Amino acid sequence: MAVVTPRAPVAFRDVPPVLSGKVAPAPPRPSHVTPTSVAEIARLADARVVSPHPEVAGSLAVTGATLRAQHARPGDLYAALAGARAHGADFADQALAAGAAVVLTDEAGAARPAVREAPRVRSGEVPVLVCADPRAVVGRLAAHVYGNPSTRLSVLGVTGTSGKTTTTCLLEGALRAAGHTTGLIGTVETRIAGERLESAFTTPEAPDLQALFAHMLERGVSHVAMEVSSHALALGRVAGTRFAVGAFTNLSQDHLDFHRDMEDYFAAKAALFDGRAEHEVVCVDGEWGRRLVRPDTVTVSTVAGGGGEAGWRAVDVVSHPTGAQSFTAVGPDGRRTPVSVRLPGTFNVANALLALACAHAVGVDPADAARGLSEVDVPGRMERVDLGQDFAAVVDYSHKPAAVSAVLEAVRAQQERAGRTGRVIIVLGCGGDRDAAKRPVMGGVAAGGADLLVVTDDNPRGEDPAAIRAAVLAGALALPEADRGEVVEIGDRREAIAEAVRRARPGDVVVVAGKGHETGQEVAGVVHPFSDRAVLAEAVRARLAGGGPRSRGEGA
Repeated sequence: MAVVTPRAPVAFRDVPPVLSGKVAPAPPRPSHVTPTSVAEIARLADARVVSPHPEVAGSLAVTGATLRAQHARPGDLYAALAGARAHGADFADQALAAGAAVVLTDEAGAARPAVREAPRVRSGEVPVLVCADPRAVVGRLAAHVYGNPSTRLSVLGVTGTSGKTTTTCLLEGALRAAGHTTGLIGTVETRIAGERLESAFTTPEAPDLQALFAHMLERGVSHVAMEVSSHALALGRVAGTRFAVGAFTNLSQDHLDFHRDMEDYFAAKAALFDGRAEHEVVCVDGEWGRRLVRPDTVTVSTVAGGGGEAGWRAVDVVSHPTGAQSFTAVGPDGRRTPVSVRLPGTFNVANALLALACAHAVGVDPADAARGLSEVDVPGRMERVDLGQDFAAVVDYSHKPAAVSAVLEAVRAQQERAGRTGRVIIVLGCGGDRDAAKRPVMGGVAAGGADLLVVTDDNPRGEDPAAIRAAVLAGALALPEADRGEVVEIGDRREAIAEAVRRARPGDVVVVAGKGHETGQEVAGVVHPFSDRAVLAEAVRARLAGGGPRSRGEGA
């Protein structure tokens, strides 16, 4: 099929740029912290004191912790860690100027001028603690500083490649329906007793996470549903956290720019199931989940959304033309609970069942949990944009091969159930500075599953956008012509979405994949405001105002 040469980019007209390096707001902290002596910090970290006056460690106290110099406050432990591009010790003078009480770092960090030559260090006012691997201990130290808050909360952590956001949102809904005051920590947002905060990471850095837990306790939160990424597990962000539940959704190719291979990726996920969780709830629809089940170590619940054998099973699944689904959850005791969710796709049956099982593990009655599940919408996950047009328009965060495949299968199945014979159109790109190996795979999956694939830019970041698109196109065009839909390249994402909408016929489905809830697009180090939901709605309005389907090849 033809590959259309894109027009000149026009995506960012009249939109002021936002620097990608702009500092995110400091995360919330508790209002009261019982001070911890620097001597106690040194003991817990097994660190040596290298300040000119080591005895000062006995008289100073720590009342907070941070990895970010720009977020440092008086009394803080500043953990100066080695990073991929810089060492945190290079910013120690900034943290010390803000009043940090102690610096924790490694040997290399202690030798950096910003630490060694800092006036408060040289005067002996601030001790420097040195240990072999500060990253490995900072989570435990931060938990101690903030009073080990996770031991006074029910923290339910969800890991896996796909479905973390959906499952935690559903889980929070189930917990709220049972009368609990809840917190939510994840990719889209953080919520504290109903108050919404923006999220900077899927899982916050260890000191921020422990401070957030302590703040949640002050706000009356009793249960927290949180996403746990493989990066968080590998980098110690959840060290010091005690989990009431650890849950697993699935595993498929992603993040191989960070992990050596799939086994390394799996090992990172499996760290959540090393005994740190009181209960484990594992979806066993796939082989990776089945490998996690170790019934001799902790209380394990297995979940099968696809009808296999497990403690929790979904039966009598019915998908409705609206995209909603209903099923019966059969528990380990044989109890049958009717469940409905507003999300399409068999994978969301598994996500809902996993959330139900997690809630049950902390004492929630399945009927209460099911009532909560039925009321949840998840931003950017199979989210419909419906302005009265005669075709469906959907935004989804799918940005890995298995997720793209699942979304395309879901919308096709929904078309069939609604008795529609329309085409499936997908707009798709791949992110820069991330796993490059998945780009041709995603291109092949999208071209094979859709009638029209519009290859565009996602977040190119520091890479050449055209090179990223070329890799996606290579995978798409590697399929035999009879096995793929039409393939079009339009680099400008706004124009790509508009073109997909212009080409849509009555009964078609337009899927804009990859960015979901995100509100920015990063190009060459600059983040420009960009929302797939807003741009898709804009394109649909233009289509409604201008009449029927048209494409650039039809005089548009």
